[in-house]
Amino acid sequence: MTKICVVGTTSWGMTLAILLARRGTSVKLWARTEEEAEKLSNRGSDRHVMGNVEFPTSLSVTSSIKDAMSLSSAVIMAVPSQTMRQNIAVVKPTLKAYKLIISAAKGIEIGTNKRMSQVIADEIDPVYHKNICAISGPNLFREILQGLPAAAVVAAENEETAQKAQKIFSGPTFSVYTNHDLVGVELGGALKNVIALGAGMVDGLGYGDNAKAAFITRGLTEMAAFSVALGASPLTLSGLAGLGDLIATCASNLSRNHYVGVELTKGRSLDEIRSSMTGVSEGVTTTSAVWDQAKKLNLEMPITEKIYRILYEDAAVCDVIPEILGTSCRHELAGRRWKLFSRKRPPL
Repeated sequence: MTKICVVGTTSWGMTLAILLARRGTSVKLWARTEEEAEKLSNRGSDRHVMGNVEFPTSLSVTSSIKDAMSLSSAVIMAVPSQTMRQNIAVVKPTLKAYKLIISAAKGIEIGTNKRMSQVIADEIDPVYHKNICAISGPNLFREILQGLPAAAVVAAENEETAQKAQKIFSGPTFSVYTNHDLVGVELGGALKNVIALGAGMVDGLGYGDNAKAAFITRGLTEMAAFSVALGASPLTLSGLAGLGDLIATCASNLSRNHYVGVELTKGRSLDEIRSSMTGVSEGVTTTSAVWDQAKKLNLEMPITEKIYRILYEDAAVCDVIPEILGTSCRHELAGRRWKLFSRKRPPL
């Protein structure tokens, strides 16, 4: 029987653990404290967050990372992006040459502006770098827990690594594709959270579906420009980790980032909104990291800049969002230092 370790008692971590355990995979979920492990073992997941979902019998919880990693073929890192570094440092002593290291986090580290695979690589022996991969896509956890169909993409620089991870996750209701563009898949999953914040604001202001569609489309172009500047393929951003995840996160009331955007239009402070939530809105920290990196690249990012102003400079949503929707129009693919496609017309 395949054995998997999941690090992270987040809603997404528990969802992946349950998804795999329902198919008969032996899963050990690592909790940071004995108290948390005992609580989850006795009562299951937080019903307020996860709903009426029972842990399958093949899913167990432990506070011993050595026990959780024992004989596992892979470790899934489903932790908030800003805690990835400290969590992989805990896992590091238990790594083996055959263990896959799968990032399920969608964010960018504040300060370093690094993707999660880069953070992981920083902390582990280079001999294990070929085992690093990332899973991303339009994966709202409540729908997956309900057994509804979903799809994702696993990316790794090593194709064999991606295929191994694909085999772990793929099942009747969860289709998993592979991709070699690790940069694009990770950035797509992180950047869509920034755009989802804005989409929530557009909805909260009651601007309608035309405005929201335009905002999402312009957001996707900005995502692609940023990703290409860092080495990604623009085609990756039209895939599951880009457009797919963007649609789900911007359109669904199940999205935490969309929720934050809506609540900001009601006059609530960001601190108040975040303290009232049971999960993490990754878009808030990602906005800061992306805007910082964009300035270093001298890259034009009008949507990210304005979302940053709302989150960190107390700009009024009702003033800034109309600026995004009503900015001066140029060529659709034009932007400072954007290198998406050549704008030269092909010969007739």
